[in-house]
Amino acid sequence: MTSSIMFRSPEARARIAAWFDRFHERLGVPTRSREVSTRFGATHVLVAGPEDAPPLVCLHGALASSAHLLGELGPLLTRYRVHAVDVLGQSVKSADVRLPIDGPAYAEWLTDVLDALGLARAHLLGVSWGGFVALRMAQVAPARIDRLVLIVPAALVSGSAWQGLTRIAIPMALYRAFPSEARLARLVSGLFSSQDDQWCAYFGDAVLGYRLDFRPPPLATPASLAGFTRPALVFGAADDVSFPGAKLLARAKELLPHAEAELLEGCRHSPPTDDAFRARLCARIARFLGSDAATDVGDAGDAAPPRASPGLAAPAA
Repeated sequence: MTSSIMFRSPEARARIAAWFDRFHERLGVPTRSREVSTRFGATHVLVAGPEDAPPLVCLHGALASSAHLLGELGPLLTRYRVHAVDVLGQSVKSADVRLPIDGPAYAEWLTDVLDALGLARAHLLGVSWGGFVALRMAQVAPARIDRLVLIVPAALVSGSAWQGLTRIAIPMALYRAFPSEARLARLVSGLFSSQDDQWCAYFGDAVLGYRLDFRPPPLATPASLAGFTRPALVFGAADDVSFPGAKLLARAKELLPHAEAELLEGCRHSPPTDDAFRARLCARIARFLGSDAATDVGDAGDAAPPRASPGLAAPAA
């Protein structure tokens, strides 16, 4: 690699690729790795779950990957054919390009992916930056979405500029300039709900290795989503600095009047990554996607919304 839009050096890219392999190895379920062609570049997709199950397309957040996200959605893999897509510009596994955040490019890219996968329509789940991509799909190609799940999505609200500066931007700049365990701990404390050693170590390498591009995507408007009438489920995190949970859910109800909304109490932008939280979250998602799928996913009898326990998306997973 002589030059890269996404990575600061070939060595940085290699470190992130090695992290993908580590997260993939710990999945513990059979997966199929696919590469599909799109008008914007090659796109990697990690597929798992029964072949004849309903399709669920999943989009991770910034600086993450399909393997990162599949590990957090494991309980869904018994009932859905999950297609975890490596988002262009945000994953080491897909083409080294970045799409414009204005206009229809992300929806055009995802349309190409669905076409290549042979999916005329599918459930769509997006986390953080992946939530922005999912929202753009709902704006541009709503007929391709069966049901929509958004977890701490970008493009609905903005957080406090001061809190974003003091709790995320400054700690991130200090860590990039003078990396240390203490500075990484300060950075992740503003983003992660729990201190998962592997997630935190990966995030430290990602912050150092990627050419960071944190331009906020344009916020969705009622007019832009007027054509989307399918069911939606939106999760907000109560202590999210980037997208404050209560504000996010209020905005989601304005844009998607029939959406179901869940507040993750006590959670920062990256919700918990422990097994108990994964089970509750995935059970809630399964109940929303179809009651028949909920029986084998997590605790189907838990009617309460997920609550915090000791990080689902990386700040951008």
